[in-house]
Amino acid sequence: MAGLIKNEDIAEVRARTDIREVVEGYVTLKSAGIGSWKGLCPFHDERTPSFHVRPQVGTYHCFGCGESGDVISFVMKMDHTAFAETVEKLAARIGYELAYEEGAGPRREEVGRRQRLLDAHKVAAEYFQAQLLTPAAAAARQFLFERGFERSVAEQFGVGFAPQGWDSLLKHLRSKGFRDEELKLTGMFSEGNRGLYDRFRGRLIWPIRDIAGDAIGFGARRLFEDDQGPKYLNTPETALYKKSQVLYGIDMAKRNIARKRQLVVVEGYTDVMACHLAGVDTAVASCGTAFGAEHIKIARRLLSDDGTGGEVVFTFDGDAAGQKAALKAFEEDQRFVAQTYVAVEPSGMDPCELRQNHGDTAVQKLIGTRRPLFEFAIQAALRRHNLDSVEGRIAALREAAPVVAQIRDHAIRPAYTRELAKWLGMPLEDVSRAVSAAGRRGDAAPGGTPSRNGAPAPGPQQGSRAGSGPGADYPSPQEPGSRAPADGPQPAPWRADPRDPVALMERQALEVVLQQPHTLDSTAWAEFSASRFVAPAHVAVHSAIGAAGGPREQEAAAAWIERVRHELPAALHPLLAELAVTPLPATTEASLERYCRDILAGLAELQITAQKAEMMGQLQRLDAAASPEEFQRLNRVLMELELRRRALRGRD
Repeated sequence: MAGLIKNEDIAEVRARTDIREVVEGYVTLKSAGIGSWKGLCPFHDERTPSFHVRPQVGTYHCFGCGESGDVISFVMKMDHTAFAETVEKLAARIGYELAYEEGAGPRREEVGRRQRLLDAHKVAAEYFQAQLLTPAAAAARQFLFERGFERSVAEQFGVGFAPQGWDSLLKHLRSKGFRDEELKLTGMFSEGNRGLYDRFRGRLIWPIRDIAGDAIGFGARRLFEDDQGPKYLNTPETALYKKSQVLYGIDMAKRNIARKRQLVVVEGYTDVMACHLAGVDTAVASCGTAFGAEHIKIARRLLSDDGTGGEVVFTFDGDAAGQKAALKAFEEDQRFVAQTYVAVEPSGMDPCELRQNHGDTAVQKLIGTRRPLFEFAIQAALRRHNLDSVEGRIAALREAAPVVAQIRDHAIRPAYTRELAKWLGMPLEDVSRAVSAAGRRGDAAPGGTPSRNGAPAPGPQQGSRAGSGPGADYPSPQEPGSRAPADGPQPAPWRADPRDPVALMERQALEVVLQQPHTLDSTAWAEFSASRFVAPAHVAVHSAIGAAGGPREQEAAAAWIERVRHELPAALHPLLAELAVTPLPATTEASLERYCRDILAGLAELQITAQKAEMMGQLQRLDAAASPEEFQRLNRVLMELELRRRALRGRD
């Protein structure tokens, strides 16, 4: 039986894997100083970025919810995988061959279940793609050709064909070593009296990939008249495929979404393909369900939806179903900080039809002529009433006023109030009163005052620690350099008093030693090791650093942090992660070196000040006449301490 993964291999995988690259598969990161990156936390919903990643030390930490760890724990939490399974996945990512305690590699059946499911989907996707080139797939190729998709496009998007037989895919996967117990969990098969049979038969197939690019399910379109199934058939819910969390095309669009800060939501697989081919490379589609709250969480992390820009464009057909879908999207609008728009083609064509009939430029123009989603909702509300009657106009005002009150831009809201008055043919004063009343009632923002999309207003803006001395602001649990709001995250039990300058200096020194250990020479290490810390949590971290023995020659920073973590009680691991990722206030290598030097000098001066205070106490208690030699010794020590203090400050 295969044993556990060797510890040294786990350490190698951890050290060789770029945590920033992995995290950016889920979160858009922005620079937060030298070697530091930040973004919206993937573990809780927030509007101001408080999730920090420091690739050099291989650590992440959220100052909002307290989640922290290394690249292994990040993937475990995001993908819900076991430890060994996660290490195997990361090892495969970097091409590293793992060794196991008993020497033999794991047998096929012992490989992590999730990875086996991913492998099965990968093999199936390749099989479907190959089948698209067979004579039996003529109808599938004709479908693609009629919509303007050539063979190269099908290859680009991995489109394939499922043969009409009952067990074509089943036989293929069995021949690749997959067992029926595993195949039952993939969602690619149904089960009858005679056992398993293919779920997808005689259909055009699209692989549905997660944000990392792994196939986790399939979407299938009916091609033949004798197929009695639904027009579109998707993978059912599985351990891999959660339709409320899946967006088709997200793997191709994620980089462009982050770069352009734009997300285009379309309704189908062919619409995504048409948009990307037309240059609208930020398009995605939900799979078998409406674009909902879980999708929005993914979108916000990629958009870096923190109130500094970004847009979400929904495209819908011009028919009644499309109108209904647009209004459904408006119900979720308050979850975004970014501006939301709707793009509806007047003749009712979807992006695929539009490209097919009028070319790529028409698709680009459709997105370019988008209009605010709230305007669409207002117009929809007005259409539901007879504006030729007094009663109809009053009813329309009552329905439209809360929509206007939701408009996030306070400068635009009065303009749409005037527009609403014009559309209704009512006095501006009456409409203004209705909009104001809707806002006061909270119609615009359930549970609170209207703000962007009716969501709670973002908390305090980020700041930065001014200077490098004890007078700088102490980082709160929410975000370095910002104070936590009254109803925000509460301080951890190990957190020192932020008003204590000694605790602040200790914290800053620990940050420097953990993040920039190479800045300490042997003398500095000796002084740091001999330092006496006061805050209990800082004492524990200082002791763990001492127990770790300092960084080894040519040791990676991530390995150094991991050795310190090993010496620290588990309850203080979040503090260690926080200290390891807190951005140091420097913009250049020179300023970073200067900051580290000043902080370590400040810590040394703090120790000297404490020793002087102790010496002065002894001196005051001493009877000089009775002990003249001790009196002189204490004075000499005081003089030496003062000279050292002045030297640290660069004085003569």
